[in-house]
Amino acid sequence: MKTILVIEDENAIRSNIVKMLNHSGFQAVPAENGVKGVHLARSLMPDLILCDILMPEMDGYGVLSSLRQSDDTVTIPFIFLSAKADRTDHRQGMNLGADDYLTKPFSVQELLAAINARLEKQTEVAQPYISQIKQAAEALGSFAHFDPLTNLPNRIVLHHRLQAAIQASQETQQTVAVFYLSLSQLNAINDTFGHSTGDLLIQEVAERLRLHTDDSHTIARLGGLDFAIVVTNATTKNELAQQAQQFLAAIAEPYFISGNRLTVQAQIGIAYFPKHGDSVNQLLTRAAQAKNQPEATAGYYFYNLAMEAADVTRRMLKADLERGLQQMQFQLHYQPQVSLLAGRIIGVEAFVRWQHPQKGLLYPKDFVALAEETGFIQQLGVWVLQTACTQVQMWRSLSPLPLPIAVNISSYQFKKKALFESVRQVLAETKLNPRLLILELAIDELMADLDYACETLSLLQTLGVGIHIDNFGKTAFSLEALRRLPIHGIKIAQSLIMGVPHDSELTDITKAIIRIAQTFKLRVMACGVETQEQLTFLQEHGCYAMQGFLHMKPVPAPEFKQLLQVDKERHQV
Repeated sequence: MKTILVIEDENAIRSNIVKMLNHSGFQAVPAENGVKGVHLARSLMPDLILCDILMPEMDGYGVLSSLRQSDDTVTIPFIFLSAKADRTDHRQGMNLGADDYLTKPFSVQELLAAINARLEKQTEVAQPYISQIKQAAEALGSFAHFDPLTNLPNRIVLHHRLQAAIQASQETQQTVAVFYLSLSQLNAINDTFGHSTGDLLIQEVAERLRLHTDDSHTIARLGGLDFAIVVTNATTKNELAQQAQQFLAAIAEPYFISGNRLTVQAQIGIAYFPKHGDSVNQLLTRAAQAKNQPEATAGYYFYNLAMEAADVTRRMLKADLERGLQQMQFQLHYQPQVSLLAGRIIGVEAFVRWQHPQKGLLYPKDFVALAEETGFIQQLGVWVLQTACTQVQMWRSLSPLPLPIAVNISSYQFKKKALFESVRQVLAETKLNPRLLILELAIDELMADLDYACETLSLLQTLGVGIHIDNFGKTAFSLEALRRLPIHGIKIAQSLIMGVPHDSELTDITKAIIRIAQTFKLRVMACGVETQEQLTFLQEHGCYAMQGFLHMKPVPAPEFKQLLQVDKERHQV
């Protein structure tokens, strides 16, 4: 049934038209003035509008002009009703976009003929698009259930099939397992060879998974680098382990794409019904938890109850985060950065700590990931910046040289547009010289989206702050990225320094990083220096500065103040 909106200020005329239309098989909706008519048109989206011209508050021309300015109502057929018969009035209405014009008085036949003509024309205009809409709907239905890149089932299909497998297993007593599989090294491949190559690699991985499964499996792509496999034909833990090993071995074989030989690794977490959960969400969540276990040295790991206890602890810490900041439970510890030429303090890095009332002193590894999950890291990050900049201002008199302070920026903060404004506001409030603030970011975060990283770092540099790459050498990087990124220095990862000078491979990598930094005119600092041998090696190979337990571990502000006083006295001329 077609809906027709009747906008007419005279009650008798409006009532007669509504009755006439309802009797003729339409659904007529009355509106006693132009303002109400516009409101009803936008909310009801009628098939056609009949509108008087001469009305108080808003006349018919105003109604038509308002509706033609909105994308939602611009195509609704519109017929003017008026006692005015002047051709100028007709032309004004047509210029505004009216479809027809009926002069009062008019007969029932004239009104119905005008309405039917407009509706038929609207149908003729829309008809060519109907088949396209149907095709689009079918395509959307396919996209709603299958991943467009791999043509594998998506999370929705996985949910239904896993639920069906759980219900069937309750009768057959057969194990239903979920493998949660994530690829690694793919981001580096995307950065080096381009995302088109990465997409082809994902398609190849999907095909290899298909070749190692049968009709009793369901393979789904969960998005990004993650896949899930439902296994229903294994009865023992050993059989599940063997299947996981087969998947990992198949994925680890080299790929030859666009003339390049590529390799990729995977990690698998395994959870099975009913031991590890009795619902789809529980099994998927617990398989994902198992996949992230550091103990998964073989590439796969089974969920266990200890993970659940750890998960409970994590949830409790999440709830405590915001209260911790409100109750001033967070604090900063400071570690000196020492020149390898002069042997004196040339900078300081701030490290956040959480003095939890029940769990004692917690380190970033215990709560930063949780803070990122909840978004609390934004609030905490601003507090760290504010506190660090305020503190280094208080130490100005204790250091004859400018004392830059380094603050780590989390991946969550870096992805938010608010970072620039947060840094700008903290510098303004603390009145710290921008050159004394160093923002440190992880290389993998910058490599994830190089264009965004260059744009954001360039914007931050307009404030005058320094930019350093933290943990350099821990993950893959591109020399092209290093050339493009607007940075001032790099910090060699502790995992490399630990092998210096006895591990020849790590020693060579460290030497190469120092040479690369010097080539790009970047200051290079070593993290985690703990032995005199490491220090001597770094000095011999031109490293600019170091920080680590060999000099001092991160300490609270009062202890660092004493260290500055000693350093100042020691180097006074």
